[in-house]
Amino acid sequence: MLSRAVEVVVPARLGTGFRWLLASSWVSNLGDGIALAAGPLLVASQTHDPRLVALASLLQWLPWLLFGLQAGALADRLNRRLLVATVDLVRAGVLALLCVSIATGVVSVPVVLVALFLLGTTEVFADSASQTLLPMLVHRDDLPIANARLQAGFITVNQLAGAPIGAALFAVGAVWAFASQTVLVALGALLILRLAVLTQVRERSDTTRMRKDIAEGFSWVLHHAAVRTLVLTIFIFNLTFGAAWSVLVLYAQQRLHLGAVGFGLITTCSAVGGLVGTVSYGWISRHISLADLMRIGLVIETLTHLALALTTNAFVALAIFTVFGAHAFIWMTTSQSVRQRAVPAELQGRVGGVNMVGVYSTLVVGSALGGSIAQRWGITAPFWFAFVGSAVFVVLIWGQLRHIAHADEAEKAVGDAGSLEA
Repeated sequence: MLSRAVEVVVPARLGTGFRWLLASSWVSNLGDGIALAAGPLLVASQTHDPRLVALASLLQWLPWLLFGLQAGALADRLNRRLLVATVDLVRAGVLALLCVSIATGVVSVPVVLVALFLLGTTEVFADSASQTLLPMLVHRDDLPIANARLQAGFITVNQLAGAPIGAALFAVGAVWAFASQTVLVALGALLILRLAVLTQVRERSDTTRMRKDIAEGFSWVLHHAAVRTLVLTIFIFNLTFGAAWSVLVLYAQQRLHLGAVGFGLITTCSAVGGLVGTVSYGWISRHISLADLMRIGLVIETLTHLALALTTNAFVALAIFTVFGAHAFIWMTTSQSVRQRAVPAELQGRVGGVNMVGVYSTLVVGSALGGSIAQRWGITAPFWFAFVGSAVFVVLIWGQLRHIAHADEAEKAVGDAGSLEA
């Protein structure tokens, strides 16, 4: 019975390597899910200044802007498995130091902000390398189901389980939340080491070509219509998303009158929506074209900002976050599969770096805008900004999404994404 259940969740054809990757991802995501609630609550316990709360979000996203391209290039040069494990162990060390500061009572706003920046920096290098592992382990035809399993784990343990656990642990004592994350992140690093040695397209050691390597990634994105459209769409919409979500903890407390556990329920509801998206994704992708799927998603995201700007009812808001969670899962699974299928193995790190710099550079700008807008015009003002900005961007980007519809057909000639070295 157990083996049959494992086969349904993680089919044997995906390989043992994928199962270790999935286990590492789920364990690490549980730790990150705990921090998803505990992190903002720790900041809010130190200050109620919207600008400082937004700055905390900005400092977690800023490292992608500063180091994303270099991290992607390194992922294409170095052993990706060892890079992920090493950086995650460093991240566990930073978390351990944060726990000490909390336990000894020396924690302060500057300490928290520095810790968040260091954690964000280590996460850049770990994520840049880890996202390149899947195409090396799984055949391109199995990438959608493999991505769905990774995303399902992310939703289940990061958001559905992790956030409420993090909020509950924080209510007992902040140090317990971050100590738990420390252990889980370290365990995730050890699990990734169980992967067999991956055959990588190349391992480069000369640093003089780093700039040229990065330029190759940019050039490839600019000349590939589907991936270029993906990056542009994410770039645009994360600006408005970053503005609204940067003050989400204050919005939940001041607008919806939710406490620590109630704030954790926001992520839980998003996770429930994500699970609905997981169950229905196969049917949806068979009946709706990728282009239309993305158009629908962008409309849903735009209307989410409007609805949150209008409501003061916590139950209505939680229902909105549930719908948004389904949209977020479908969007991430679709965009990741399109990109992983389209990008050659030797460019996965650099193209991923270009994509993530687009993601986080706009989140950084959006967070800065969100804090300033909330300080000047009130806690709902960033959501109004996000609605108006998103609506304008939907009109501008609408026609470009047609490139996505033919991405799979254009990439049928791509060979196996990767293999395992015996």
